[in-house]
Amino acid sequence: MLKTFINAWKIADLRKKLLFTALIVFIFRLGSAIPVPFTDITGELVAQNQDSFLNYLGMMNGSAFTYGTIFAMSITPYINSSIIMQLLAVAIPALERLQKEGEEGRKKIASITRFVTVALGILQSTAYYFYLRSQDMLVTDASGAKFTGFAAVFQAIVIVAVFTAGTALVMWLGERINDKGIGNGVSIILFAGIVSRIPTLITSLYGPKNGYIAKGGAYVPLAIVVGIILLAMIAFIVWMDNAERRVPVQYAKRVVGRKMYGGQNTHIPIKVNMSGVMPVIFASSILSLPPTIQMFISNKLTEDSGWTKFFNLFSSDNWAYAIIYFVFIIAFAYFYAGIQYNPIEMSKNIRDNGGSIPGIRPGEPTARYIGKIINRITLLGALLLSVVALFPIIFSQVATAILHASGFADGKMNVSLGGTSIIILVGVALETVKQLESQMMMRHYRGFLD
Repeated sequence: MLKTFINAWKIADLRKKLLFTALIVFIFRLGSAIPVPFTDITGELVAQNQDSFLNYLGMMNGSAFTYGTIFAMSITPYINSSIIMQLLAVAIPALERLQKEGEEGRKKIASITRFVTVALGILQSTAYYFYLRSQDMLVTDASGAKFTGFAAVFQAIVIVAVFTAGTALVMWLGERINDKGIGNGVSIILFAGIVSRIPTLITSLYGPKNGYIAKGGAYVPLAIVVGIILLAMIAFIVWMDNAERRVPVQYAKRVVGRKMYGGQNTHIPIKVNMSGVMPVIFASSILSLPPTIQMFISNKLTEDSGWTKFFNLFSSDNWAYAIIYFVFIIAFAYFYAGIQYNPIEMSKNIRDNGGSIPGIRPGEPTARYIGKIINRITLLGALLLSVVALFPIIFSQVATAILHASGFADGKMNVSLGGTSIIILVGVALETVKQLESQMMMRHYRGFLD
């Protein structure tokens, strides 16, 4: 990987793209450190929500959410908007027709996605404003009381407007990476936010003062186990990303003009993790909607109300959350597999080019055979993704039980860099490296032909 970046740096065009991407990442991190006007958020908000939904969002955007900065909403509204548009494209014929209109259709859908992103940004920003207000994290008047009347309305408008503007700006930054940088813009921004949390993870595990190691007792072996498992998970994800099922295809010889084509054996590669990190990202984004709604009405709920019990199901340390998360990962994996692979179209292309799968008749039997393989591979890949993504939830429950049994009555162990983050980190890194290698190869061939 390091060698690929060094070789890419030697090419002037790729060097400009790398520097441009680095500049965008710097702007994103800078905006993630600038607080929004009229907010007074301290480290107490982070400390109070170590195992909550806020901490999860903070993990995904580099603590911007937990500190109420300009980019607190990060790229989450854009991801949710993309999910909504892709689901609607399946249900609404007009959007489905737009998808099939080529470049112009995609531009119109992209434009609609931006408007939906801004609308979701306003919704989430408003919810966050009400949450900050209920937690007394807003600037008060000289007497220490909350603003009322026009002052309160102005304060709310400014806070929501800045959060929403930050959402739109992050979306624009991601699109600029797609146009002039290296890698996928959404993935790169997520990558930057997660990487910024790695020092915090190391400190929380092995810090000499406040780390788990410093607490002694059962915390010491658990912290060591976490480090080993995280390294093993990285190796496992790399293996999973490169694993593929090869469907053999044999082409018959045919004469076109004066040349003979075909007569060769090849294969169709079907990746085990064909959807990459998207099922995990989409599942996480969908599960963020109920906690967002809860922020609107948190001050009106009682501990014994039915709505409180419902929203508690979406707490990241709840077993029900793990089950729902698992189901969503499986569902989105199949959804993306259906978008990427069309067995009928693949069968038609094989037959039109004079090919066949050994032992399988051309036409509908081939389509059924390919569809069966895709379904099995999709299930395997989704299960592997689920194992990695659910590890921190399961581990935190097991670790808590061990700590309670060993004498730490209030002991908890929160893995701030969980399976979801590792999948995104490794997936984005591998995807970016592959894109660099492909661009270097294109330039090599072009120079050879010139």
